[in-house]
Amino acid sequence: MPESTAASTAPGATPVPVELSAEDAKLVILARSARARISAVEGAAVRDQDGRTYAAANVALPSLTITALQLAVASAVAAGATRIEAAAVVTEASTLDGGGHAAVRDLAADAPIHVAAPDGALLGTVVE
Repeated sequence: MPESTAASTAPGATPVPVELSAEDAKLVILARSARARISAVEGAAVRDQDGRTYAAANVALPSLTITALQLAVASAVAAGATRIEAAAVVTEASTLDGGGHAAVRDLAADAPIHVAAPDGALLGTVVE
C-alpha cells in the first residue's frame, strides 16, 4: 500500500483509492465471504499482530446492533489480539461507519481500513 495515501481523519470519511497487498486482498475476500454467508448488509475482516484473521457480518437484532467491523474487532480482542494490522469492510455504503472506525482505532492508530464494494472492488482506504 502506498505510504503517500492520505485520508480524512473524520469517521464516515470517504476512503481514498489505493492498491492492496496480497495480505490485505485476503481480508477483502474474507469480508465478502462473511457478508455473503448470511446475505448481510456488510462484512468485515481484520488481521491482528500475529497475522491471525477474524471475519464477521453485521448483526441487527431487536436487542443488539453491531457493525461487521466492530464484531470482527471484538472477535480479535476476545481471542487475545492487542493490535490490528489492517481491516477491510465490504459494504454498499461509500463511507466508513464511525463505530467500526473507532473500534479499529482503539487497537491501532494507523492500521489501514480498506472499504470495498460487494463485488470486491476497492473503493478506497482510510489510514487515519
